[in-house]
Amino acid sequence: MSEWLVLTLAMAAACSVVLVITLLRHRTVRADEDPTETPDVIEYMTMMIGVVYAIVLGLAIAGVWEARGAAEDHVRAEAQALHEISERVRVYPADERDRVRADVDAYVGHVVTTEWDTLTERGELTGRGQQLLDRVRHDLADYAPRSDLAAQAYQPLLDQAAAADRARGDRGDSAGATMPGVVWFGLIAGGVVTVGMVFALQIRRTPRELVLAGLFSALIAFLLFLIWDFDAPYSRGISATAEPFLTLFPGAGG
Repeated sequence: MSEWLVLTLAMAAACSVVLVITLLRHRTVRADEDPTETPDVIEYMTMMIGVVYAIVLGLAIAGVWEARGAAEDHVRAEAQALHEISERVRVYPADERDRVRADVDAYVGHVVTTEWDTLTERGELTGRGQQLLDRVRHDLADYAPRSDLAAQAYQPLLDQAAAADRARGDRGDSAGATMPGVVWFGLIAGGVVTVGMVFALQIRRTPRELVLAGLFSALIAFLLFLIWDFDAPYSRGISATAEPFLTLFPGAGG
């Protein structure tokens, strides 16, 4: 099921629940009830609950958006470090240079064609990917420079290999969900309470009030969906992609 279909169903369900409860409540209302006389304390509580919940939603959205941005940064840093290795190794002898570049290309090809699917589906990195990256590091570490230019490039190349390994680890760590279960419980419970306070204001069955109640509940559903969609940086609709690898290594996608 696509993310947009989930969003549509969630918003439609939220609107339907609110409208159905409003209509059922209107049928069972007492004849002497005056909907215009809502106690001031209820209006104040409704306002405060809405403000507090809006702050919580804003913090949650900011948190998952920041996590998604960090995931993109990890991918970009890893791809850039590998690209630097491929470029800086040009000062090595031809056989060493070609071997390092071939191992870098093999690793990048594995990431974009195989490991990325594993990352999006299971939130894990592959052991094969780590083996290929270790081979690149071993190629660089085991080479004994035979010229001053190669000696000057030796340590920076090792630093770039370490940066790629670190970025790879960060990419794997950021693959999981950002929001803990207890936070989701609070967000959903807060949404139910916030929408439920609409009925405390004794909403009537006028078209204007029904439309506003439906739009309000749909907005809450949309914001919760937005948090859910950003909560997995690599696997949902608006997610980090392997584009930095494909940009720096055009032939990696096969």
